[in-house]
Amino acid sequence: MLIGAAALAAPASAEEPSARDIMEKNFYVTKIKHMLNESTMTLTNDKGQQRVRKTRSVSLLQPNGIDSKIMIRFLQPGDVEGTGYLQVQHYDGEDDMWIYLPALKKVRRLVANNKKDSFVGSDFSYGDILVPVVDTYQHVILKSEALDGEDCWVIESVPASEQIRKDYGYGKKTSWIRKSNFMEKKVEFMDTGGRPLKTMVVPEIVEVDAAGHKWWALKREVKNLQTGHSTLLIFENLDTKKPVGEDFFTTRYLEREK
Repeated sequence: MLIGAAALAAPASAEEPSARDIMEKNFYVTKIKHMLNESTMTLTNDKGQQRVRKTRSVSLLQPNGIDSKIMIRFLQPGDVEGTGYLQVQHYDGEDDMWIYLPALKKVRRLVANNKKDSFVGSDFSYGDILVPVVDTYQHVILKSEALDGEDCWVIESVPASEQIRKDYGYGKKTSWIRKSNFMEKKVEFMDTGGRPLKTMVVPEIVEVDAAGHKWWALKREVKNLQTGHSTLLIFENLDTKKPVGEDFFTTRYLEREK
């Protein structure tokens, strides 16, 4: 009876996590040891005209458990075939970023200020490809609410410095984070002038590592509210079992075009 009484007297739920705790878990929930995948990217302009691109990606978590490496290769159509992108995160400094353009037969190194630029004509920016470490932004909980039947925390995030604001091109982000697994469900972005810039919805997710509680988005859709352009990104053929070697993450590999 004492155990039963103690259980009845216990609070119904644990203490609410802080905004930073929530966003830290959001950061780590997609930190998968290694993964290969393919994706279809559909670009739609304000007139409804579409372009479809196919990519293959390889990612590897570095030994510190924080930083990731990613290599993205464009497979189709012909005008972007062979284009490659390589990013190596550094939690305590600037990321290394390179893009390979087959037409120029040249690898170009990108700098921090390029993070706000469009990723190969899509509505994702280079800064969106890998989630930045949690303290890149300062976070507060606005409220809790259900979105499409899922309980979420609504988190407001503002750049931690003026330089970060300039580099990423965002004045503020508002994120709906699923309480069930810490994956984002929706993100609203404001530009540095305080105007609505774009929205991202994440309607479909999958648990790729049940033991490690790791999840991945199967679908992300971004709409630019200022241009009417949108990008639908659908991931396919996720593989977290096959080992990934370091040789993928070199500028020499970028130049192979395959």
